Amino acid sequence: MSKGERTKTAILDQAVQVFSVRGFGSMSMDELTRATGLTKGGIYNHFGSKDDLALQVFDHAVAMMRERFRQSLEGKRTTRTRLEAAIDLFSSLIDEPMFAGGCVLLTTAVEADDTHPALRERAQRAFDDWRAFIIRTVEKGVQLGDVDAAADAEAIASVIVGGMEGAIVLSKTYGDARHVHYMVAHLRAYLGTFIDEKGEA
Repeated sequence: MSKGERTKTAILDQAVQVFSVRGFGSMSMDELTRATGLTKGGIYNHFGSKDDLALQVFDHAVAMMRERFRQSLEGKRTTRTRLEAAIDLFSSLIDEPMFAGGCVLLTTAVEADDTHPALRERAQRAFDDWRAFIIRTVEKGVQLGDVDAAADAEAIASVIVGGMEGAIVLSKTYGDARHVHYMVAHLRAYLGTFIDEKGEA
């Protein structure tokens, strides 16, 4: 990695923390210069505009989450353990936070709804990826005979992702991780309503 690439990565590492707390609209370049120790010009040497920076910061955050998820999937082969890994990914954003502001996907989706279409599209694509993983896992479980054939994979994906994101909102709002823990326990029990014992670890 060149010096320029290292500097850009360092900027993204710091900017993602500011972005996760402040969101795109409230994130100022003054905050970024304080966080990175660089001048505005030094930051803009690596990014064409604030919009370009925001998109790359969001992509960087998603890449960080995907890497954590990839690691959490190692050695997990059953339907249940793979779905539990998806649940644990979101709960880890509170229990072992990667971002100061909680879930960057949620923050971005809410804030960018009307104000930044490109960011909103990025957030939607990221949610699509998580939902697609759950859908594929459930459908494969049906093929293997681990999952009830009547299970609605799309509904299950929405319940898991929506439940965990809502719990993250409550936990961040109240400063209390119990809300995430309640949802994790609920969703683990929910898995048992459509996964056969063969789908256990």
